[in-house]
Parts: sequence; structure tokens; C-alpha cells
Amino acid sequence: MATLLSPKVLPILMLIASNVFMTFAWYGHLKFKTSALYVVVMVSWGIAFFEYWLAVPANRIGSDVYSAAQLKTIQEVITLTVFVAFSVFYLKEAITWHHVIGFAFIALGAGLIFRA
Repeated sequence: MATLLSPKVLPILMLIASNVFMTFAWYGHLKFKTSALYVVVMVSWGIAFFEYWLAVPANRIGSDVYSAAQLKTIQEVITLTVFVAFSVFYLKEAITWHHVIGFAFIALGAGLIFRA
């Protein structure tokens, strides 16, 4: 349990949770295209409110052990991972080899951020 609460791990867990909220806020409405735009904007804003309550503290806690660039890179890798799962399982969209190769290049770039 202490490991999960460490400043190296807790921010990552919080960023994962925040990205789940944000992905639903940004893309969840795509299944409800007949809903009025002002409704989906307000619902999305309400979901994003909870995302901020996770992301902001995650970055504050994580800044004790990660640089801002590292935190942003962690967040982007998590975003892509959450988005792929969301896209496949919620939106029922296929991931192509082009997506996989593009994401691999992004992961390669992310790896460069963490090199000494």
C-alpha cells in the first residue's frame, strides 16, 4: 500500500483515473449525436470537473519526483493508452496498423524524455 501512495506511483494512478474522466468528457458524447450540443457540452464540462480534481493534484504530487516534461509525457502516454481502450471498447472502432505504428513512434519519443 505504501508503494501505491509514493510520489512516483500515486501521480500515475491519479493521471490514469483523470484520463478516463477526460476521455469520456471529450469523446463519450459521440455515441449521443442526436443530443443537443449545449447539453453534451455541459455534461462534458461536468465530467471534466472531476478530471481536474485528479490531474491537478497528480501533477502537484508528481512534481516532487518528475520534471514538468516527464509529467506531461506520462500524461500523454496514459492518454493514448486510455483512448485506444475507449475507442475499441466504448466506441467500437478498430485500431489499424497505422495507428499502432504512429503510437509506437510516440512511445519512442516518450522514451527519449526519460533518458538521463
